[in-house]
Amino acid sequence: MTTHVVPADPQVMVTVKKKAQPSKSWVLLDSNGETTVLDVDKYAIMHRVNIHARDLRILDPLLSYPSTILGRDGAIVLNLEHIKAIITSEEVLLRDPSDEYVVPVVQELQRRLPILNAANQGQQTSARIDFDAGVEDVSPFEFRALEVALESICSFLAARTLELETAAYPALDELTSLISGRDLDKVRKMKSAMTRLTARVQKVRDELEQLLDDDDDMSDLYLSRKLAAASPVSGSGAANRYNVSPTIGSKISKASIATLCGDENDVEELGMLLEAYFMQIDGTLNKLTTLREYIDDTEDYINIQLDNHRNQLIQLELFLSSGTVSLAIYSLVAAIFGMNIPYSWNTDHDYIFPWVVVVSGLLSAFVFILIMSYARFKGLVGT
Repeated sequence: MTTHVVPADPQVMVTVKKKAQPSKSWVLLDSNGETTVLDVDKYAIMHRVNIHARDLRILDPLLSYPSTILGRDGAIVLNLEHIKAIITSEEVLLRDPSDEYVVPVVQELQRRLPILNAANQGQQTSARIDFDAGVEDVSPFEFRALEVALESICSFLAARTLELETAAYPALDELTSLISGRDLDKVRKMKSAMTRLTARVQKVRDELEQLLDDDDDMSDLYLSRKLAAASPVSGSGAANRYNVSPTIGSKISKASIATLCGDENDVEELGMLLEAYFMQIDGTLNKLTTLREYIDDTEDYINIQLDNHRNQLIQLELFLSSGTVSLAIYSLVAAIFGMNIPYSWNTDHDYIFPWVVVVSGLLSAFVFILIMSYARFKGLVGT
């Protein structure tokens, strides 16, 4: 017996392999807002930002990880829905830059990251511009990048919630006026979408709440402060170093320099940032909760309507059954008189038939009234 092995099509194998592998494309944004597309593997990324493989695995699109914000020695690992990024004190790495939901995030980072750097360059060209006035209201680089990511994900989830509300409320109102299979199927799909969206919003909210409850986790996100603490120069020397170094100076504001020179456990600046977006995502979650309650109320109203229709059918069935029992009495009388049996009172007693008819009618009416009274007593029909 000869066995023939059919070789597989190499093009099909390459196609399947490409589908199974996640995208290796990353986009790099520096403090000037300039972008560079990197097509590298995970080991190059790990070496560049100095993180472990378990942290990079969180950003794998093939693996389902909940929303996470992790602070490491030199980087912030960010996994918020479609935003999968690594933030350092000098640059931002975003995965899958060609994704339709990631492109607006890249554009926003290009717009907002160079602000402090431009102010710092203007300070260098004019010796009479005061340093404190040049960077008074600008946060560190990692906080600005984190703020863009949080703002994008909160706006994205809020937009999805608004779309769901716009479609759900009219459909629910239409369902209350006319119950149909098409409307029921539409509401069922909307409820499933709402459940999935609520779970996504809840994960982001829980992550922000966990960060706000733990000062140590928030302290790990201060990359500029950790960078300054690792430097041999401290105190006033740190401020002088920011004056002469455009790269470092472009990342640290006046408030951040005060934080660097003060208590390392001071997380007020980051706490205010996280709390603002926590309130926004909590408001989105409240909208979804209100929508769920509206759907539950609509379901209760529909169930009441269906119960009412069911009771009306039961009432109709009871009327028909009572009428059938009443007519059965007449059928009994007709059957008795129709039997071919000789009776002595069947002759010369014609006056008995009207009395039989009257008595049968009274008995039928009595039975009908008795059945309806019992049904009304049991609550099967209305008064």
